[in-house]
Amino acid sequence: MARQERAIRTRRTILEAAAAVFDERGYTSATIGEILERAGVTKGALYFHFGSKEELALGVFEEQLALTLPPQSSKLQELVDSGLVLALRLRTEPLVRASVGLALDQGALGLDRTPAFRMWIDQTTLTLTEAKTCGELLPHVDPTETAELLVAGFSGVQLLSQLRCQRRDLEHRVVVLFHHMLPGIAVPAVLARLEISAERAERIFAQGRAEPMAEAG
Repeated sequence: MARQERAIRTRRTILEAAAAVFDERGYTSATIGEILERAGVTKGALYFHFGSKEELALGVFEEQLALTLPPQSSKLQELVDSGLVLALRLRTEPLVRASVGLALDQGALGLDRTPAFRMWIDQTTLTLTEAKTCGELLPHVDPTETAELLVAGFSGVQLLSQLRCQRRDLEHRVVVLFHHMLPGIAVPAVLARLEISAERAERIFAQGRAEPMAEAG
């Protein structure tokens, strides 16, 4: 068990180092040597977990969706929660910032950036499909098309927030995005019950982090 925990910590250390280097230097300019130096691990330890720089980038991509949030009685509330918490994590967590930065880095030569968007769209589509099954969406709503639109909208909103104020207002902008999009897809009675606020992001994020620690204890 101790060996497994050590391996998990080492993998996390490598990912955090890679995220920092990717964020500072960009994917193309970043080198394995720089990541090794930042992580303070051996080349063997790095290649035990990741076979290439591209695999490292994929690991960083996956961190964007790694946090499990508390389930809600409404699937649309879960969708809102995931967007709000992602906005909060983008502002506060370098690993998540690097994940989104890599996905949007058009200069990342040799890196297939489609897995990042595919994972995000697939997860959003699943939540919307469940919401439709539960009768929370209007009849005309296509979950896949809506997921793609939401991911595209979030990507643009976070980029604008980054350029204008280093994402300091990102949670507010995502709240505005949801307020504009949800009336076009949600059943009115469901829409009226949704809580969409930056304050909720902090509360749900804290709950999501607390649950794994409680299970471990």
